[in-house]
Amino acid sequence: MILVTSDTIPSKKIKKVLGLVRGNTIRARHIGKDIMAGFKNMVGGEIADYTKMMAESREQSLDRLIADAEAIGANAVVALRFTTTSMMQGAAELLCYGTAVIIEDL
Repeated sequence: MILVTSDTIPSKKIKKVLGLVRGNTIRARHIGKDIMAGFKNMVGGEIADYTKMMAESREQSLDRLIADAEAIGANAVVALRFTTTSMMQGAAELLCYGTAVIIEDL
């Protein structure tokens, strides 16, 4: 599966557009990690637990997008984007979406 943020893929031709595909996950923060993050916020620096949580969320969202695209027969996704939304205090959604296509070599 080829995933790109551009509308085209070099040396490939879009044979068919299959439509919108997406993958998402919603994650909640952990109160214990929030306390440690608060301390880190006072002294500065990276909050590694949240960095790890967001990286895992991106990977899970991408895995779900790929499964959605494969289910409709796509071999690539173009115009891939990520967005986040606060769902409630302490929980956020990470969504990735794009256009599923069938591509072939030029």
